[in-house]
Amino acid sequence: MTLALNIFPDYMLSFLSSANAAVLSTVVLAAFIEEFSKAYPLFYRHAETERSIFTLGFLVGLGFGIVELIEYVVLLQAPLLARIPLMFFHACSTSITAFGIAKKRTFPYYMVAVALHMSNNLLAVLGPVWILTGPVIIGATYILSWFLYGKTQERMVPF
Repeated sequence: MTLALNIFPDYMLSFLSSANAAVLSTVVLAAFIEEFSKAYPLFYRHAETERSIFTLGFLVGLGFGIVELIEYVVLLQAPLLARIPLMFFHACSTSITAFGIAKKRTFPYYMVAVALHMSNNLLAVLGPVWILTGPVIIGATYILSWFLYGKTQERMVPF
């Protein structure tokens, strides 16, 4: 998705400077669109528990992260080891939204996932700054996901 949005500024945001358009598409649009598209399948479920919704969210995000890892490594020759933490970042950020779905409080948790994603993308756009601060955002996402997993139960979620 981020790769697709990298060409978006040239066509749709010509009223902005190229730097501002790149930041808008990569930082803002990618975060909102990716987090929504990863969580969307979780709205179509039947007879699930809080824990199973959370786990499904993690797995959907992991699948997205694997595809993105392959795109970056194959198409952009990004280092594989540098992309692996981001693969799990997607899994954890989607599980945060999934927790909100399971608890019937989707929007606040979706916005937390979007804020974490936007922060990570902004730091990546800034370049070398990401090396110092990106792991903090990724680590915070991992920890929050793990914490929320502990708050899930094997209780059925009503429709």
